[in-house]
Amino acid sequence: MKYVIVYWSRYGNGKKIVDNLSKKLKEKKGKIQTYNTEEVDPTSMPDADVYIFSAPTEAFSIQKNMKKFMKNLKGMEEKNYGIINTHAMKKNTLHKMEKILSNKKMIKIAEIDFQVGEGSKTGDGIINNWELELEDFVKKL
Repeated sequence: MKYVIVYWSRYGNGKKIVDNLSKKLKEKKGKIQTYNTEEVDPTSMPDADVYIFSAPTEAFSIQKNMKKFMKNLKGMEEKNYGIINTHAMKKNTLHKMEKILSNKKMIKIAEIDFQVGEGSKTGDGIINNWELELEDFVKKL
């Protein structure tokens, strides 16, 4: 399987998740391409079986770089996707990410959110059993 992961991370929590996700997908013999939102053009995405988008919640919405990126996606009809959200509150923005991508006629196959707490500004704020939760997410991909 070919995976393209696009992420945005301010403090490193999202990057930590994406790095761990890439490792787990490689263990499943997946071919992974990982980009931050500035490294890939949303109008000409690389070919993949599954696209994964990861972004934090900021100001009660999807982080603005990722929101703009997803809104500018072209030619993604009928493509499978998974979404990841990190947030410091008990309210995630997965539903907002899903709305944008469903308007692009993409097909959601997995979603997961991670709450961050103390240590979030140093990239060490992901709480609970996030690595086990990520394994469940990988199984759905």
